[in-house]
Amino acid sequence: MLWQGRRESENVEDERGSGGGGRLVMGGGICTVILVVVYLLLGGNPQALFQSGQQAQLSQPAQIDSQGPRDEASKFVAVVLADTEDAWHEIFRQMGRQYEEPKLVLFTDQTRSGCGFASGATGPFYCPEDRRVYVDLGFYRLLQERLGAGGDFAEAYVIAHEVGHHVQNLLGISDRLQAARGRMSQSEYNRLSVRLELQADFLAGVWTRYADRVKHVVEAGDIEEAMRAAGAVGDDRLQRSSRGYVVPDSFTHGTSEQRVRWFRRGYETGDLRQGDTFNAPDL
Repeated sequence: MLWQGRRESENVEDERGSGGGGRLVMGGGICTVILVVVYLLLGGNPQALFQSGQQAQLSQPAQIDSQGPRDEASKFVAVVLADTEDAWHEIFRQMGRQYEEPKLVLFTDQTRSGCGFASGATGPFYCPEDRRVYVDLGFYRLLQERLGAGGDFAEAYVIAHEVGHHVQNLLGISDRLQAARGRMSQSEYNRLSVRLELQADFLAGVWTRYADRVKHVVEAGDIEEAMRAAGAVGDDRLQRSSRGYVVPDSFTHGTSEQRVRWFRRGYETGDLRQGDTFNAPDL
């Protein structure tokens, strides 16, 4: 990806080294947090990662020091975020709407978000309560060394996927899913969650098309890197790696094949009308 020397977003908050001690937890309950499925490697319930110590955090001070990017890795994150801003501002303008930019928080080991406490083991996630994307850069080492999906555009895909959840939040899609949660079984909700996540993969593909066709920053091999990353975090692959078998009813993000297919559809069409995963008869 051709990224050096290009515009960096001003919406990056660098909390690395702060211990995650400066962020206010907003609201008293646990919200549904969109997670990259690396949590499956731990074999646990991702909500538990947010429940630990939440009540104690409500009384912590809200003020933090917001720092600009300081090193090569965080500069890259800021450039990718800037590219997503440019893409979604234009796409929303074409829809007759105004895009609201999310913040992106860089943290190390642990952080406190509007959705509660999270550790680096959670993986990158989007919190709709504070409209922030959270990234521990250590996840990228895991992506490369353990999941075999390294490369700068693989890292860009991760950010674009989480920003895709922000787009879903702005469009009210996430709210509709959350409202339905209490009216269905866990397995039924999981199936809806898969559709939400595959749509975020589609939206990451839409951004990739913009980066390729409009900004001309995509280099040879970048699309393959992104698809390799999408496939690396498929539920079936992660469960097979961590447990030795798969449990389809517990899938929350989709299989490797599904994630790659929806990312590719977003990239090839760039048409939001092609990304209605909730009404697609075949995922």
